[in-house]
Amino acid sequence: MALNARNHRPETVIVVDADAGLRHSLWFSLAAEGYAVSTFANGTDLLSVHDLPEHACLVVDYNLPDMTGLELVARLRDRRIGLPIILVTNNPNMPLRRRAQKAGVPMIEKPLLGDSLLNGILAAFGTSNGGAIIDRGKHHE
Repeated sequence: MALNARNHRPETVIVVDADAGLRHSLWFSLAAEGYAVSTFANGTDLLSVHDLPEHACLVVDYNLPDMTGLELVARLRDRRIGLPIILVTNNPNMPLRRRAQKAGVPMIEKPLLGDSLLNGILAAFGTSNGGAIIDRGKHHE
């Protein structure tokens, strides 16, 4: 079970990706791992939320329709939101890898095979794998 040690609530994963199928798939699979999950189709929708969970991990696609994933990271950091962020993208080139590293954002390459994303989320929360369904979370289209 993916619970926050402080308040015993499910850890929250926020997925920002333009691909509705991927958002739904991640929402379902992460909820099955015990996470509360919120999904957003673009960076602007996420930035319009003023009450992000205090303890969450963001999974952000680099190729968003309204900004790049690293631009979203910069805007969140400008707002002093220091939540851990994992950047996902297809075929990242070396300059993008360097920029992500400079921003302190781990990158996982799509397609998201095996447990690479789950392991990244576990590392972001500093926990080990749990397993029960807790909350289906919010699903924003």
